[in-house]
Amino acid sequence: MAEHTVLFDVAEQPVHVPTGTLLSEAARLAGVELNQPCGGQGRCGRCAVQVKTGSVRSRSTLRLSAEDVAAGYVLACQAVVEGNVAVAVPPQEKIERRLTTDRTVREVSVPPGYDPAQHQSIRRLRLTLSPPTMDDQTDDWSRLKWALQKQMGRGNIDISLRLLRQMGARLREQDWQVTAILDTPMWDFCPDCPARLIDLIPGHVPDEEPLWGVAIDIGTTTVTLWLVELISGEVRAQVAEYNRQIARGEDVISRIIYASKNGGGEELRQLVLDTINELVERACGRVKADPQQIVKATIAGNSTMMHLLLGIPAASIRLSPFVTAVNEVPPLTAAEVGLAIHPEASVDCLPGVASYVGADITAGVLSSGMDDTEKVTLFMDIGTNGETVLGSSEWLVTCACSAGPAFEGAGVVDGMRATRGAIEEVWVNSRTYEPSWRVIGNVKPRGICGSGLISLLAELFLTGVIDKGGHFNTHLQTPRVREGEHGPEYVVAWGSETAHGRDIVLTRVDIDNLIRAKAAIYAGFTILAESVGVPLEMVEQVLIGGSFGKYINVEKAIHLGLLPDMPWDRFQFLGNTAVLGAYRALLDRTARARIQDIASRMTYIELSADNRFYEAFTSALFLPHTELNRFPSVAQALGQSEAVAPEAP
Repeated sequence: MAEHTVLFDVAEQPVHVPTGTLLSEAARLAGVELNQPCGGQGRCGRCAVQVKTGSVRSRSTLRLSAEDVAAGYVLACQAVVEGNVAVAVPPQEKIERRLTTDRTVREVSVPPGYDPAQHQSIRRLRLTLSPPTMDDQTDDWSRLKWALQKQMGRGNIDISLRLLRQMGARLREQDWQVTAILDTPMWDFCPDCPARLIDLIPGHVPDEEPLWGVAIDIGTTTVTLWLVELISGEVRAQVAEYNRQIARGEDVISRIIYASKNGGGEELRQLVLDTINELVERACGRVKADPQQIVKATIAGNSTMMHLLLGIPAASIRLSPFVTAVNEVPPLTAAEVGLAIHPEASVDCLPGVASYVGADITAGVLSSGMDDTEKVTLFMDIGTNGETVLGSSEWLVTCACSAGPAFEGAGVVDGMRATRGAIEEVWVNSRTYEPSWRVIGNVKPRGICGSGLISLLAELFLTGVIDKGGHFNTHLQTPRVREGEHGPEYVVAWGSETAHGRDIVLTRVDIDNLIRAKAAIYAGFTILAESVGVPLEMVEQVLIGGSFGKYINVEKAIHLGLLPDMPWDRFQFLGNTAVLGAYRALLDRTARARIQDIASRMTYIELSADNRFYEAFTSALFLPHTELNRFPSVAQALGQSEAVAPEAP
């Protein structure tokens, strides 16, 4: 097969690839970073590059205008090399979202009554051993194990080959005085289960020396890490960063597809490891700790994120009958996983329930307390996948629906993540139909993020710019409603007001995507309630977890039909419940056992196998719903709007 030279203007050296190689693959080989938030499926248009010279064949030009194509732009994930090529790479979108968990430290209280001697699985023991003599030639490991068992009073002990190789020298370095660090995660529930030796430190470590652990939430969008001092239980540093996997897929399905391509799985694993390890360095730098001193990590994340972290093929998650490779990962070490902490550190991946209900939800249920209350509670994590749990201390049922990435800004012409320059809140004048908006960073807008889209859609509906089906009223006397390249659209910001000089608009296609997303989420929790015979009116509290939930305007989300129409005091926004659950599991063996119990007690309902879901989804494809009686507050707001809004000619 013929080989061709591909030269990227941002690369130091050209690469040589055979005929038929995708430009995106050539870019990877050249070390050129290209954003592919749709996972290389050609849907998002964000990997567009300009072919200056040479020959490529494009499979798709979706998201490219006729002018773009004429100028030589192609989608790198859809263009194959057929000759020598010179390529110009536009500046890639830089993530600048306000990560509140990183810049505004959340107040985290140590659980009341926390006692490391009772609750913590990590033990630090100071030992003084009798040295061997000609009369006592007991081997080093037996001598150490006997001393540990004597001090702990019970238990078998495991040691790795790596530590076994270092043991003799460490015992002799300080005349047989050592400090052992062990993990005893199962002793409360399995007295015969072995402890595991994590480290053997020459000399006696003083009591005031910190003992470090980390709680990690691997979100599809954001990775959050808390650095915890295990003796006091205090969170000493909180850091967060975008999951670097975003560049290869904004949603889990896109990433699963990307992972199935040549080398994609290993690339995604390394991207998330790079993200976590960078956060470890950042957190340790804040308290002047050595990452090698971290001896325990507890990890929450959805099922796909957990599979990709561990390099486990995730293809079965998106294929019928939608089964994971594993829901309960066995104990691992940091060296096995690839975390840049103590290589023998215990890594506890919290248990999930099913393909789309993972450890982020079981940890969230724990930290929300819904499994320990008599109140009928609806727990929701709103994002690309709308995971929902309904129940109380006596019962728990759960489901998940694929809402799509519209609320994350993908699949929307001028949508973007909640980065600097994103419109995050919109108000529309009911008489003039003129908008006003608030932008992240107080700069000129570049697009609209999820919270802005919810706000904008609700405002357009209440002011009569669109009807309940999402259709534009083209008879309004305003230049904001016009016919665009993709059909009818509303101009949110004129080009003279924006950072890039182009109009920012919301199109009819965008509205369809947003309505489908909200319909999936609403249908999910309504069918969940119907499945157990609990009317939504009986729900006493709605707990919303996840970072995205913090930015949602409840009133406007109800106006859309995204959230059920209930008194506002029933809604509680809890922030990142997954990392809080991981933190509690890190500290307390009983909390960890409670998460295990939560996972085992949850009844999972597969919505794709329930015809009622599709019926409920279809009914919810209107604003706020085909049955307006479900939303009395919206009916009242519409009546008020009609009273002040001028009639369309």
